[in-house]
Amino acid sequence: MSPHNALHITPPTRRSPDLAGLVATLPHGTFADSIPQNITVAGLSLDSRKIRPGFLFAALKGEKADGRNFIPQALESGATCLLLGEKDKAPDGIPVLRAANPRRAFALLTAAFYRDQPDTITAVTGTNGKTSTVQFCRQLWEHLGEKPAALGTLGIDAPALGISEEDGGITTPDPETLHETLAALAEKHCTHLAMEASSHGLAQYRLDGVRVRAAGFTNLSRDHLDYHKTEENYLTAKLRLFTDLLPQGGTAVLNGDDAVCAQVAAACAEKQILTYSLKDKNAALAVLARNPEPDGQRITLRAFGKNYALFFPLVGAFQLYNALCALGLVLAESGRKPEDVVPLLEKLAPVRGRMEYIGAPKDKKSAIYVDYAHTPDALENVLNALRPHTTGKLHVLIGCGGDRDSGKRPVMGEAAARLADHVIVTDDNPRSEDPDAIRAAVMQGCPAAENIAGRREAIFKAVAALRDGDILAVTGKGHEQGQKIGDTVLPFDDARVVREALDAAQSGDV
Repeated sequence: MSPHNALHITPPTRRSPDLAGLVATLPHGTFADSIPQNITVAGLSLDSRKIRPGFLFAALKGEKADGRNFIPQALESGATCLLLGEKDKAPDGIPVLRAANPRRAFALLTAAFYRDQPDTITAVTGTNGKTSTVQFCRQLWEHLGEKPAALGTLGIDAPALGISEEDGGITTPDPETLHETLAALAEKHCTHLAMEASSHGLAQYRLDGVRVRAAGFTNLSRDHLDYHKTEENYLTAKLRLFTDLLPQGGTAVLNGDDAVCAQVAAACAEKQILTYSLKDKNAALAVLARNPEPDGQRITLRAFGKNYALFFPLVGAFQLYNALCALGLVLAESGRKPEDVVPLLEKLAPVRGRMEYIGAPKDKKSAIYVDYAHTPDALENVLNALRPHTTGKLHVLIGCGGDRDSGKRPVMGEAAARLADHVIVTDDNPRSEDPDAIRAAVMQGCPAAENIAGRREAIFKAVAALRDGDILAVTGKGHEQGQKIGDTVLPFDDARVVREALDAAQSGDV
């Protein structure tokens, strides 16, 4: 099986606990009654190539590979025990741990093996805004003097611990990587962690065993239907954060303006609920007034009954929603006072690849932003946020990834055509699909758009088209450092290419 995406952080000190002792710490019924005795576990993995002598091998069936097919390789490498489903066949002479839900059992067992975690962990789920929200949590905690980390799409980001933005390539890591990372952070004296909880990660039980104290919900819109098939399944996966991971007495921080807020709240039985809103003046965190300015927005925020006048230094309502979610998660910790935390919203900085200002041609009063928006809802948020700051034309460059929900492609095109003045359709991460066919599907929603093959060429043309008062949003890839074409990942950074295009435009070499 292929290796997991390792996050580059010094591993924690390894332990070699007794397997039966580990199992005894887990909820009754996690495993079948017959537990192998007198086995010391030197490590555990679901990747046969990572097995070493004394390791437990979790032979699980995945989307692309079946771990049960790699049992011989794991045994040859020294595995002393297997984790299997209740009815899976096992070779003779090897101790076997069986579970009705082996994927969840592996996550819980991994958590018990690595044991240590930061004292305060918050998790954030939702279609859009997860990355910004966990990064805002980290920033607020840093301003409060803590030693926090953020974990998610940007990798691990913990400047206070000397760790900064190591791209993990996956929103929610597999249990082995995740719990090894949590233990390593705890060993480095990380006090607080904010982490993203993706729908895939929740549905596949990757986060089980994480000791979550507070959970945030940002919003729900169409995404990942290639995996979940229906929006109902997609929501159900998200709800696991509140029904299964957030303990009784934990705090759920919910977007009161989202259409499914009531359904999320209903899933939070015996939990404390804190809502935030830009519309409902009775929410615990309520924006009473908001006035956009060129470099941010002036707001009046009511937090637990007290009003605060602030300058929020980021543009867009969606950025404010994310900041309010982060504020609620930070305030969920016992002893935190709103008067100590709310003013810190004025110190929040942009997140890499999220409405990130890149620059402008030197001879024009225009602006270029890079954003990760890759869903219709996120794209609408970006364009609606930039429109009040646009005195000329609003330009947008869009694309859609291959091997992903194909139904959203014309929807993305329609949103771009409706909200922008000039649309360029180009390639995103085509993966195994024909990029021409992907662009054609997007063009169905925006037939008047420019169709430009090659993302670099499209960015250069978009930058060259800017005039005074114009704004360009380069969307879809955000922070990503590569473009996936077939089985190859080619180096590609939207922000770097935009800067190269700006230099070319300035020199006249376009």
